[in-house]
Amino acid sequence: MKYAEVAVHYPLTQQRTFSYTIPPNTPLNVGNAVWVPFGPRLVQGIVLAVSDNPSVEETREIAGVIEPQPILLSHQVELCRWIAEYYLSSYFEAAALMLPPGFERRVVTYVELTSASSEHAISSLTASQQNLITLLEKKGKASVKELKKAGIARIEAVIEQLVRKGLAVKSTELERVKVKPRIEKCLRLTVAVTDAGEIARSLETKGATRQAELLRLLMHVPGPIPLSEIRKKSGLTSSTVQTVLRKGLISAEEIRVQRDPLAHRSFKSSVPPVLTPAQEEAWAQIRAEMEQSAVAESLHPMSPIVFMLHGVTGSGKTEIYLRALDQAILTGNRAIVLVPEIALTPQTIDRFAARFPNRVAIIHSRLSMGEQYDVWHRIREGAYDVVIGSRGALFAPQPNLGLIVLDEEHEWTYKQQEQQPRYHARDVAIKLSELTGAVVILGSATPDVTSYYKAQKGEFRLLRLPERVSNGGASQLPEVEIVDLRRELKEGNRSIFSRKLAEYITETLAAHEQVILFLNRRGTATFVQCRNCGLVLRCRRCDTSLTYHTAEEGLVCHHCNYRSDVPVICPSCQSRRIKFLGIGTQRVEEEVVKMFPRARTLRWDRDVTRGKHSHERIMDRFLAHEADILIGTQMIAKGLDMPLVSLVGVINADIGLYLPDFRASERTFQILAQVAGRAGRRKYRGKVIIQSYTPEHYAIAATSKHDYSSFYKEEIAFRYEQGDPPFSRLARLVYTHTNAMICRKEAERVYDLLEQGKNFSGLPDIALFGPTPAFTQRIRGRFRWQIVVRSRDPLRLLSQLNLPQGWSIDIDPVNLL
Repeated sequence: MKYAEVAVHYPLTQQRTFSYTIPPNTPLNVGNAVWVPFGPRLVQGIVLAVSDNPSVEETREIAGVIEPQPILLSHQVELCRWIAEYYLSSYFEAAALMLPPGFERRVVTYVELTSASSEHAISSLTASQQNLITLLEKKGKASVKELKKAGIARIEAVIEQLVRKGLAVKSTELERVKVKPRIEKCLRLTVAVTDAGEIARSLETKGATRQAELLRLLMHVPGPIPLSEIRKKSGLTSSTVQTVLRKGLISAEEIRVQRDPLAHRSFKSSVPPVLTPAQEEAWAQIRAEMEQSAVAESLHPMSPIVFMLHGVTGSGKTEIYLRALDQAILTGNRAIVLVPEIALTPQTIDRFAARFPNRVAIIHSRLSMGEQYDVWHRIREGAYDVVIGSRGALFAPQPNLGLIVLDEEHEWTYKQQEQQPRYHARDVAIKLSELTGAVVILGSATPDVTSYYKAQKGEFRLLRLPERVSNGGASQLPEVEIVDLRRELKEGNRSIFSRKLAEYITETLAAHEQVILFLNRRGTATFVQCRNCGLVLRCRRCDTSLTYHTAEEGLVCHHCNYRSDVPVICPSCQSRRIKFLGIGTQRVEEEVVKMFPRARTLRWDRDVTRGKHSHERIMDRFLAHEADILIGTQMIAKGLDMPLVSLVGVINADIGLYLPDFRASERTFQILAQVAGRAGRRKYRGKVIIQSYTPEHYAIAATSKHDYSSFYKEEIAFRYEQGDPPFSRLARLVYTHTNAMICRKEAERVYDLLEQGKNFSGLPDIALFGPTPAFTQRIRGRFRWQIVVRSRDPLRLLSQLNLPQGWSIDIDPVNLL
């Protein structure tokens, strides 16, 4: 008898598997997806191990195998274990990262009345029981989840009472499949093309022009055509199709159709450019390592092979990635390329698809579920040489993985922060390299300080591209000028544009070149205040002010999306002195229109990019010079190549600089350096104007000189003095509750537990900070308190901690807000 260790699809607070008996004559392997009994319910599970002996005395039998083939690759099973144990999630939560789209299904419990309910005396039932019976009489069979929305108190207890009385019965069914292969009815010719032409002419002479049109449509396309496509192109009716089918001239068949997210795109092929000496040197080292790793044994764990490619903006890092992919393909391997934002995906796809046509896949959360499903399965079949996407693409089932690229590796969007497991794609990629032998390339003009520290210490191999590349040769980085906004105010300029920036915008527009204006804040006014009593209009559910957008949108909370109209009078003192204070991208756009009325503008922020192809459409319009000025948030600062941009203006460089987070200076430097890098990418050298109230700050001063080295020296000295990463590691524990006092007391209780555990285990190097309210104390109606653990290895204290519901743990957090 064999036994399986299964990660179950059920909320768990610890990393553990459950032992199940494998039924006789049931082939089962590690990585298989199964149905297993878990308490009174049936749940999904993933087999993580098969053995001759169970880990407990009594075991239950596996109920069924979901798919005959393992759903996880062998290295993904090991990666799943590592993620769960490193980030303190359940094993299934880690495995879920790698499952096909739409795979997760639950067993749904339904309730319906029995025939006895109609005969039972209603008067003997409680009000809640009567209400439930009335509801079930209307609905018939209803799920427990649906019944909970009816507002009946303690609904689950009421259901059980009716079941015990024999008035209702419960049943379970599998949740409806979320996504399936797309099957379409297609048409094809059953006669030779030459015969079809003659028949079409004959039909036309008889007046059957629509039938002839259908034949001609099929003549010009080899193979079957989906009926939906035929109707879209020609508007042919079902009766016409049926008539031609009855004549035997065409046949109908059902064919699986691929939902291809790139079907609407076309790509021009390109050839590799000549490398600069710096590129040649970097590429030689990567190629040598890839050639060596291709012949190395891969049957045992190995040291990860990680390159830190530090190149200034526009230095040709993407060309190195393309060469590395070509090398991987030559050795029979494939690649995964990660970008930090979905906005970057179209341009990255352009470059890779131009070099490797029909061999590039794209996968990210903006695709439809059907597109994700089809792409995932084709990746598993080995249909693509390279998969491109945001952080989740790292878990695509790419076989023979030989290369992993993280472009803009410093970006904090590589960290999953919303739910468990709160992994960082960079660390997972390095572990994946260890498991598969794949080479990892971390590329950035402004590397993460911790990554750069590891490169300096020899953990990563540091490669430098110090010069910008343009038209096959070296070019100059843009000139950066800092404007002191304090001086502007003293000299009477109260516009959001300094005189210097306004002057350069005028010159750039006159030269028919393009401008980028950057402000990392959305909306029109960041808060609305009564100037009589000082009241700031705040969100009802969050501890934050409401942002004014437009007259149509009104006031919006950027945390929970709560919306409200702008009051005419103050709700506190009834004053009419309501003022709009602060600025966002919408306000910048309004000011641009006032000052430069002939300039065509585009805005690029979260408010205008909710649609599926919205990023792509904005980028295409700006590249086609349909706009002169692009106004945006951090989305426009991330690796985009805009050849006509010769001027970048930073409206306020100080946003975020003084937040209570030790990475605030690093993040400010990175975003300023990146947005500055959008200027002068081709024949124009470019100019950057950075407006600031604190121009002497080392992060802003280093940006003005394109000097990462001087910034790094200042920042690493500060980190060493404070004991912050990379000289330690952090863990952030956050508790949320709807009651402020309960939230505080629970945070204090867990802090005392941690203090006791630290002292009992003899861990003097562990420092505890808190408990304190989070920076935004309440979000979506829930109060938030946090505890920060600092140590060289916080898992020594946290791995055995069993926290109740409401707590979250973030290992290696990218912010402490």
